[in-house]
Amino acid sequence: MDSTLVSMDKETRASGRRPWVLIAGVVVAIALLALLFLASVIARGNALAFDRTLILAMRVPGHPDIPIGPAKLPSIARDITALGSGTVLTLVVTLATALLLMRRMWRTAALTLVATIGGASMVSLLKQLFARARPDLVEHLMRETSSSFPSGHSANSAIVYLTIATLLFPMIREAHVRLFVVVATMTIVGLIGISRVYLGVHWPSDVLAGWIFGALWALGCWRLEIGLMARSRHRAASGGPALG
Repeated sequence: MDSTLVSMDKETRASGRRPWVLIAGVVVAIALLALLFLASVIARGNALAFDRTLILAMRVPGHPDIPIGPAKLPSIARDITALGSGTVLTLVVTLATALLLMRRMWRTAALTLVATIGGASMVSLLKQLFARARPDLVEHLMRETSSSFPSGHSANSAIVYLTIATLLFPMIREAHVRLFVVVATMTIVGLIGISRVYLGVHWPSDVLAGWIFGALWALGCWRLEIGLMARSRHRAASGGPALG
């Protein structure tokens, strides 16, 4: 067979591959710009038009104290929002870390703790930095005392659930199972954020900023884990000690 044809065939196949690294870079850049835009608007004390529109859309027109939907929906929203509470997230991180330790995945267990604790600390710091007041357009359906921006429930749930989901990937071989885990995790995180707006304790921009920050944090931790795994395999291949 002509070597020129073989070379061209390989080049054609290579050129047909999607540039996932470039695409991921663009998505991350857009997310960072969106986060910076939200932060700059909030820092200037300005209001966002969609904040008022969306939060009022979840209340009966003319009655900002009455949420839309059936009578049981506020109770359901509080149950969902509890999935992003500090107590539940701490329990999830503890169980996930215990599972990783049982599998002798020491590095991943340590990274899980560092990522989640570090992310929660950053969210707390940002809340103190921006000190945004809670929404005053509607009646709150649960009591909250901390600052509003960014949403701690949205950010911390994204940090915890997405980080754990991606760090557990080495234990999941099937691609469709990995996809299910990611979609299920994103659904839970999404519902938690929506519940915060429905309960009237967060502006939509608080939730959006929390989602973006949490997702970027989880993505960074996943990328760090990939790098550490590659380094460990390289050391093992060269005869050095490999960390689990």
